[in-house]
Amino acid sequence: MKNKAIKLWSEEERPREKLKLHGEETLTDAELLAIMLGSGTKEKNVVELSKEILDSVGGDLNQLARLTLHDFQSRFKGIGEAKAMHLLATLEFGRRRNAALAGDSVRSSVDVVDFMHPIISDLPVEEFWIILLNRRNRVIGRECVARGGVSAVMVDMRILLKPAITRLASGIVLCHNHPSGSIQPSAEDRKLTKRVASAVELLDIKLVDHVIITSDRSQFYSFSDQGEL
Repeated sequence: MKNKAIKLWSEEERPREKLKLHGEETLTDAELLAIMLGSGTKEKNVVELSKEILDSVGGDLNQLARLTLHDFQSRFKGIGEAKAMHLLATLEFGRRRNAALAGDSVRSSVDVVDFMHPIISDLPVEEFWIILLNRRNRVIGRECVARGGVSAVMVDMRILLKPAITRLASGIVLCHNHPSGSIQPSAEDRKLTKRVASAVELLDIKLVDHVIITSDRSQFYSFSDQGEL
């Protein structure tokens, strides 16, 4: 079936017709991606192009979501700016939907992971976020306070604390990602956590936790769970 145009496939083999007849849950990742792409190239039909893209990330959808506009255009023949932008928009929409499904109360480190994993787990660089809580530990806001490189992010204490003060938060949770996949906090992570804990204590704000997130939802580090707060 290689290089065979989609229109020459039997109806049940075509991704769009398959979705219509049997539902989206019956489609493979490559078939779903093919529908997102819309068309292939002269050398490859759209499903083959989709498989090439997925193979490049080892079939890992988290890694797929890390690809940039430049990655799509430079690494895959037949992916122009319009298709690349469509893919990025679709991936971002899925990320935001997952974030919207997360709970709005923080009772444990797992709640923090559920709340933040859809937003920062597959980013290629580190981002540092603050989650704002009321006295009942319900989320009243969240904000990215710093962006960095692939292995570190510099956080300005004034910028970090401003949202908590402005929103009159009773508690805060710190959260950042490790693109490397390592859950172990760096010396700077520990130093910053202690500085924030001391600073917010003076403001009568509780530092509830500091959670490090990776692309694997089950792999995270909680300063609270480890007895470091």
